[in-house]
Amino acid sequence: MKLRLVIVFLEGLLCTTLGNPLQVLFKKDDTSEAHVGADSEQKDDVFSIISKTNEGSLQPLENGDIAVRSGRSALNCPSNNCFWPKSSDGIVKVPYIISPDYTADEKDGITTAMREFAALTCVQFVERRAEADYLQIKSVDGCWSFMGKSGGVQDVSLLKGGCLSKGTIQHELNHALGFHHEQSRSDRDNYVNIIYQYIPQDVKYNFNKEITNNLGLEYDYTSVMHYGRFAFTNTSGQATIVPKPDSSVVIGQRYGLSNLDISKINKLYQCGICSTLLSGTTGSFSSANYPSVYSPNSKCVWLIRLPANKVLLQFDAFDVQSSPGCASDYIRVYDGDSQKSPVLLDRACGTGLPPPLIASSNLLLVQFISDGAIAGSGFKASYSSVPCGTSLTANTGTFSSPNYPSDYPPNLDCSYIMTAPTGYKVSLKVTDFLLQWERNCPYDTISLYDGPDTSSRLLGTYCGIMIVAPVVSTQNSLLLLFHSDRSTQARGFQATYSFVQ
Repeated sequence: MKLRLVIVFLEGLLCTTLGNPLQVLFKKDDTSEAHVGADSEQKDDVFSIISKTNEGSLQPLENGDIAVRSGRSALNCPSNNCFWPKSSDGIVKVPYIISPDYTADEKDGITTAMREFAALTCVQFVERRAEADYLQIKSVDGCWSFMGKSGGVQDVSLLKGGCLSKGTIQHELNHALGFHHEQSRSDRDNYVNIIYQYIPQDVKYNFNKEITNNLGLEYDYTSVMHYGRFAFTNTSGQATIVPKPDSSVVIGQRYGLSNLDISKINKLYQCGICSTLLSGTTGSFSSANYPSVYSPNSKCVWLIRLPANKVLLQFDAFDVQSSPGCASDYIRVYDGDSQKSPVLLDRACGTGLPPPLIASSNLLLVQFISDGAIAGSGFKASYSSVPCGTSLTANTGTFSSPNYPSDYPPNLDCSYIMTAPTGYKVSLKVTDFLLQWERNCPYDTISLYDGPDTSSRLLGTYCGIMIVAPVVSTQNSLLLLFHSDRSTQARGFQATYSFVQ
């Protein structure tokens, strides 16, 4: 299809809207966007990656990746000397050192995998100072770890080039905390069948059951500690582990800790943490007791971790006790997997809906804090996966279509949500614009909405090389929605915005 261009002058954009009693404090960070989301997915589950990498390892291993001594789903440890101790502040600190052989990016990948433990449990991996017991993380000859705290220097091998995905790192760290593979639980025969006819004789011991402490929690087919369906098979396409009663249930995964993995850590180490991991491509969550009054003295977190793309978070209902500066009860949203990540929404309270938010990656952390007073009904929120877009909360900024000034990709829907502090408006100017042209703009477009979402008033839809007149919102938010179809692509757009009183 040829790219046809036309110039159309657009003028006279005018609309009105109502105010909103939501109180929001935004962190002032510069923000820009010019790329599409996450990398492509791997094909193998965590244990398939581990078992391939460990072929030929000289380290004596049991159950595929456990060094020296075997363990259990959670170690039976009456004296607790095989678990990491809890400090007086309630934190379980696990000291570690990382070999200098890793690059800066590889070290960052390891510490990033550690942060999910700190965000959702009372376990924190901390750099060693002078502790006698600690993990020594290095690239030896595969992916393996000892079970629990063995005392002194304790090696964890994460081979460069084979063991540095988030799921693999968390798998080995979970061994070091005292957790065995899920299908080794004492009650596993209630949940899976082991098909021994496809398992070579010399590796059948890897499927032994253990005398386990199952912590009173259910079996977890999606645990990062579960073997994959074809673990150790000697016949291509023939499973060695089959779930029951439904053989189609997915087992094993590659992304990282599951929500039940988190629950088991919190129960084993008696953390008392209010935390939830949300790992589906879409989902919803709410404050405790919603829509009834939420509990006082709450401190809860929800970590959203998508398989790919970016997180779009939308609040469907919001009633959180209002206070000056939202000092009492509030929601805070972090652009990442920890409370050290950049803040997307600094604090929000009141009764108006916070704006939709788009993370810069597949990770987003939501924190809810309440004091001792009886307050409102709380909140309900939903999330989904989007390939591109961003939330813009700095005073000024510039953003553009993916790949700009090169041609944008096909089949995209990108949301750019500009949200100013209460009492301000958003001023937007499109400084460069070139999209596929067709009369009435049925294909590639940008659409401007006088508000945070597509239920707000539509200001205009543009394509080709239309002149997009400067816009000032009538409230404190503005949405630019970019759409491309599967055919012709072009340079796209670039825009600047600022907040004005």
